[in-house]
Amino acid sequence: MKALVVGGFLGSGKTSTILRLGREFSKAGKTVAIIVNEIGEIGLDGDVISKYGLDTTELTNGCICCTLKVSMKTTISLLYKNYNPDILLIEPTGIAFPHVIKEDIKLMNLDGVTVQPLVTLIDGSRFKQLMKEVKNFAMRQIIDAEILGINKIDLVDEIRIPILEASAQQLNPNAKVIMLSTSKEDEHWDEFVKLAMGDTPSKHGEVTSSQTPLIDDETGQPIDQSTDSIEASGISSYATEFLLEGRISTGVAQTTAKDIMNSLKSKVIELSPEFVGHIKLFIESDSNTVKTNLTGYDQEITEEVIDTTTGDVPRLKVLSAVSSIDKDKLESIVNDTISDKLGNQGISFTHSKPHDHNHDHGHAKPIDLVNNN
Repeated sequence: MKALVVGGFLGSGKTSTILRLGREFSKAGKTVAIIVNEIGEIGLDGDVISKYGLDTTELTNGCICCTLKVSMKTTISLLYKNYNPDILLIEPTGIAFPHVIKEDIKLMNLDGVTVQPLVTLIDGSRFKQLMKEVKNFAMRQIIDAEILGINKIDLVDEIRIPILEASAQQLNPNAKVIMLSTSKEDEHWDEFVKLAMGDTPSKHGEVTSSQTPLIDDETGQPIDQSTDSIEASGISSYATEFLLEGRISTGVAQTTAKDIMNSLKSKVIELSPEFVGHIKLFIESDSNTVKTNLTGYDQEITEEVIDTTTGDVPRLKVLSAVSSIDKDKLESIVNDTISDKLGNQGISFTHSKPHDHNHDHGHAKPIDLVNNN
């Protein structure tokens, strides 16, 4: 089994990349399993990945760096035993340190498991803003990477692409830098897949991550890499779920999602004018799921309609993770906005409030395997 960790900051395109890899490997006759880690108690991307027919285990008990040593080995062991997949794709939360995950998997010494080069994705369209808002944290992810994928280059002015490539290579000279867009089929994507899965060697030879100490710009001192990744990121996060009391049409779901996201964007900008992060909202209609995304103050809200059957009780799920805002205020904004907009649409609901995030390393919750055959 080949285990590939695909990390990167919030909104860098990890889920889209994982989905495409999973679909391509499945079509090629490979069995694929995915581990998704998300912030808080409410999972979003795990649901979407499952709806594409891929086996998903979702670690929803907080930061992966907190729960890794307690649950990751058990999770991988169960996947290996029950499914024996050819390929295991691991998507950490965007505010985790992915190199910790890779190193701990290697230390498990599991027979038949090969750990692939560590991938970090960078949103090329937000590179400058990331370096401004969350520089120290983003730098930690970049310099630990073995493969740096500069993603979403279709959203970047062509004249800036060589500058982005050179900047990334300068930050991590040991990494292989790949310019790509998950939405395109071209030689860049093919090279990325071959390098990530170990089919061809890097031009640098064996790819090895940089262990250069990370220096805090303000203090000039090395940053403590043992610090909890959520605290180190400077990101406030909140995830929650609303149960809808009755089916709604796709059109109503789209209108509701758009209204909520536009209002959230405006309210967050009032408190954090140049925020980066990721706000994701999923709402289930009578026949499909409407997925919306926002990754920064200067970005457009995107929408995708995923054809799928829904459960007995339709749900609205939201994950908000943004820079330079108080967590309690973020929670209040999210809850009040969704409640107001659902009420305006005449949609009855029940708010399923999550428990607080717990950083106790010794109390991980049980892991359930989801079989989506």
